Amino acid sequence: MSFVAAFTALPMDSLQERARTATRADVARARAASRLSLADFATLISPAAAGDLEALCRRSQAVTRQRFGRVIRLFAPLYVSNECINNCAYCGFSRDNPILRVTLNIPEVVREARALADQGFRNLLLVAGEHPKFVAAGYLTQCVAALHEFIPSLSLEVGPMETADYRPLVQAGAEGLVVYQETYDRTGYEEMHTAGPKRDFDWRLECPERAYAAGFRRLGIGALFGLGDWQREALAVAAHAEYLMKHCWKAQLTVSLPRLRPCAGEFQPRTPLGDRELVQLIAALRLFLPDVGLVLSTREPAGLRDGLFPLGITHASAGSHTEPGGYTGAGKDTVHHTVRGRIQELTEASGAKLPGAGRQTAATGQFEIADERSPEEIARLLRQLGYEPVWKDWDAALTA
Repeated sequence: MSFVAAFTALPMDSLQERARTATRADVARARAASRLSLADFATLISPAAAGDLEALCRRSQAVTRQRFGRVIRLFAPLYVSNECINNCAYCGFSRDNPILRVTLNIPEVVREARALADQGFRNLLLVAGEHPKFVAAGYLTQCVAALHEFIPSLSLEVGPMETADYRPLVQAGAEGLVVYQETYDRTGYEEMHTAGPKRDFDWRLECPERAYAAGFRRLGIGALFGLGDWQREALAVAAHAEYLMKHCWKAQLTVSLPRLRPCAGEFQPRTPLGDRELVQLIAALRLFLPDVGLVLSTREPAGLRDGLFPLGITHASAGSHTEPGGYTGAGKDTVHHTVRGRIQELTEASGAKLPGAGRQTAATGQFEIADERSPEEIARLLRQLGYEPVWKDWDAALTA
């Protein structure tokens, strides 16, 4: 049975009701449990539990230190292409957005990665829109093979594939796959995804299992908060993570809790997740899933990130760019518009805004980041908080 069947069988309405109506007595029982159920998790994200937020955070911090120690693993996203054939209402890369696009060639990808390596990173996440013409599996395999020579830890956040298509990526050196369901609400998912292969809800939902079958040893999931009711999304993410921990147990699992950020298309969140609720959610997830990594991205502002680091976070991005070529200006001379899969060169006559002097890149980013501090600044802060920033926790020589 795949998670699609397990998800369909979830008593989501009763769990969501529990998340709305749990009492302080329910919260006390959930906090006292040695092993939490999904119903207990629903209790810990309830309004009643919000009154015990300080105590929840203290316990979350203690559990995190017990399981992970005082370390936070740093990584950087490396965007290789912003081409996409999907229409997603909330995404800056959406097919119909008239943005400036580019796909980096292999030397340009290497150039970006070496710039990140010079900053200390040995853990990169390769990100691309979904477009078979520009971002084929063979192209991604070449990217991984070229970077694996000097970046030991490589993960991918790309369009879902068949298991057979993932295997060459694993053989080339990719160890992790990240795929966000975006929203676990089927109706909302259909409304958000109006064109392209991403419309297939079940195909995306089963993606982590296909990646595990292909040999990936790290899996990352999450929901994009702002597309649906945050408690319902949190329950679905928690259930999905619990399932993967049982059925894909040889892989390490991470959960990310991204919130919508401004982007091309100017989509507005439907149901925002507030800062206090985000804190509560992180603490509840840590107590429900004590061995799962929790990821914090530069979507969140610096002050909030500083407060969240000690509460349960194990992985964090730093110094991020969400546009291809953002670190070195790679691809700056080949930006273009794409209409129905065809490249349209930029010209002064067309009125397009051409690359300006001093700009790192002219390509459009997926979304605006909120924490613009450098990796060095983030590492320094973590040390001040009593944590060790980890740039690399294993070496390729160990698996040679």
